[in-house]
Amino acid sequence: VDLTGNLIFFNDSTAQVLGYPRDELMGMNNRQYTDEENAKKLYQTFNKVYVTGETHKGFDWEVIGKDGRKRHVEVSASLRNNSQGQPVGFRGIIRDVSERIKTERKLQESEEKLRTIIEHSNELFYIHGTDHVLTYVSPTSKDILGYTPEELMIKWPELATDHPVNKKGIEITEKAIETGEKQKPYLLELKKKDGSPLLLQIDETPVKDAAGKVVSIAGAARDVSEQKRAEKSVFQSEKRFRDLFNSISDLIYTHDLQGRFLSLNPTMEKLLGYEHDELIGLKPSDIMKTELVPAFENEYLNQLKARGYHEGITIYFNKNGGKVYIEYRSTMVYPDDGEPYISGIGRDVSERILTERKVNKLQEQLTQAQKMEAIGTLAGGIAHDFNNILFPMFGYLEMMLDDIPKDSPLRSHLVEVFNGAKRARDLIKQILTFSRQSDHERKPLETQRVVKEAMKLIKSTLPSTIEISYDIQEDCGLVLSDPTHIHQIVMNICTNAYHAMEESGGKLAVTLKEVELTAEHLKDSTMNPGLYVCLIVADNGPGMEQAVIDRIFDPYFTTKEEGKGTGLGLAVVHGIVKSHGGQIIVYSEPGKGSQFKICLPMIQKHKEPAKAEIDMPIQKGDERILLVDDQDLIAQMEKQMLERLGYQVTARNSSIDALEAFRAQPDKFDLVITDLTMPNMTGDNLARELIKICPDIPVILCTGFSELISKEKAESLGIQKLLMKPVALKDLSTAIREVLNGNKDDKNDN
Repeated sequence: VDLTGNLIFFNDSTAQVLGYPRDELMGMNNRQYTDEENAKKLYQTFNKVYVTGETHKGFDWEVIGKDGRKRHVEVSASLRNNSQGQPVGFRGIIRDVSERIKTERKLQESEEKLRTIIEHSNELFYIHGTDHVLTYVSPTSKDILGYTPEELMIKWPELATDHPVNKKGIEITEKAIETGEKQKPYLLELKKKDGSPLLLQIDETPVKDAAGKVVSIAGAARDVSEQKRAEKSVFQSEKRFRDLFNSISDLIYTHDLQGRFLSLNPTMEKLLGYEHDELIGLKPSDIMKTELVPAFENEYLNQLKARGYHEGITIYFNKNGGKVYIEYRSTMVYPDDGEPYISGIGRDVSERILTERKVNKLQEQLTQAQKMEAIGTLAGGIAHDFNNILFPMFGYLEMMLDDIPKDSPLRSHLVEVFNGAKRARDLIKQILTFSRQSDHERKPLETQRVVKEAMKLIKSTLPSTIEISYDIQEDCGLVLSDPTHIHQIVMNICTNAYHAMEESGGKLAVTLKEVELTAEHLKDSTMNPGLYVCLIVADNGPGMEQAVIDRIFDPYFTTKEEGKGTGLGLAVVHGIVKSHGGQIIVYSEPGKGSQFKICLPMIQKHKEPAKAEIDMPIQKGDERILLVDDQDLIAQMEKQMLERLGYQVTARNSSIDALEAFRAQPDKFDLVITDLTMPNMTGDNLARELIKICPDIPVILCTGFSELISKEKAESLGIQKLLMKPVALKDLSTAIREVLNGNKDDKNDN
């Protein structure tokens, strides 16, 4: 070309490379078959040759042919002088290197993809020779160990601590070098740059040359204390990076924008149980839980396209149909030359998910248990307050009944009120029993009486849409139980039946009878043949499917709407019946109602029920009593009751005032009756102080309810009697005489 860049001589190959016919190319300036940027590049090169006179060899140049197609060429240029030695133009050689450039770009792209994965991984990738000298370390070494890759071009055992696992780890690596076989992952503890130890899990693969000789070890190291990783895509390109790809124990995959798998690593094949060729071309949705498919096809792919990444947990089915929980992170990849695709990394978290589910279930049960404990605490507080309300009612009613003649028409009304107060007291006892804050003493019991009493409560609480009938055998045998337990069984079973018929109404039938169960009847039971008392509760509600029957006694299981049940009622019944050595049999079908049959073992006939108390006259006395209760209404009522019995009563509403009165004249009192729950000083602490002053003073402690005191604790404090409010006049008078008479006997003995 001349000094201005016009072609003045060229061969046919030049015309072919530049893509122009010879006649058109002759005289063309280089600016005509290249773009502005390449024209500047060419000008700078030619100018350098012109100025220095030196030949410029092998620079790349992009030309544009007549057809508009771009080609990459390699150019060598030198200065052309005339006979006088003056520059007149340039001569050179041009060679088409388009294929070479394309190949280099593909290799660069492939390396860039894998480099992206390695640089964004939480794992450390490396290659070391058979002499253990590291030849390649990924940039993540700075974050994991604190060293740059350049600082780690050493024998890696120099980083090992004296941890016992390291000896075995080195042996495993040596074996891999000797045998050329991949070994199992092992643990290794290395020393970080700051001197602190780091426990890693190592997974290595031997790398062989063409002759099959091991030339290096490629491996991956993972901090085993890390549970979550955000890993970038891995793409197989050439052997060196393929070895790294295959050594990773997590799942690596790529798929197109429609979700079809393009590549995946052996770990994924092994986990899912498929051959490589079986998975290629499939979509994740083809092996995914059915209900997750719409989310995959919409949210997953759309989010990837919109945000460039997506992460989460999904459920795959392996080839055998088993569920596999995969935690994954997928990323959009936009190569410089080629179609976008998606690459990602995943991990089998099935064991973790199952463990978390168990923990969550236990947490739910703990929360429910805490809720029930809170309800129990509340029930105790309500019981205390309610019993304090009932106590004056009991006292004044008894005094009124004592004052009104037996033939008075008002007496029957007062008796009903008094019986209502008793039922209220019993109801409080049931609440305390349900909240597991009350002890139960089992004794021979006539269940028919308890069932009758429970049915009265059932009738008064259920709506008229429920038709109630019952058939109770009057001479049923005795059961060793507690009345409250039997009451709970009846109430819970009947309440459950009511809930089944709540919307449409129905019939509720309760039967109690004595039956004899033979070995044939009990062939599927652990109970022994013999006589049983059976409670049968039947309803004509919607009935239950077998799947529901199988779970109705599970704690917290309920088919009711939220807020209408705790799922504990039948579980409580089941626990009571089992503790009695009994059995519950459930019969039910959808549309045919339900029947619960509870069988409790009947005790021997000679075990008589507790004898009714002999209607003895109320015992009286003339001793001096110090009465302490912070509620004036109760104190005044008790004072009147005791004075009717002949006692001399000093009442105080403050435990502090009572203590001062006693301290001033301890010999003025023969007995102290005190409430437990009082401000400033509780009844048990008051008793302790009184006994310090006068060790012989007898004390009776009364309480509406408290977990803080028991009969044993009261006795250990020197308290002679513990009475639960509301206390009937007869019970109070009897307790007073027992304490005073017993105290006199002790003094006489001394």
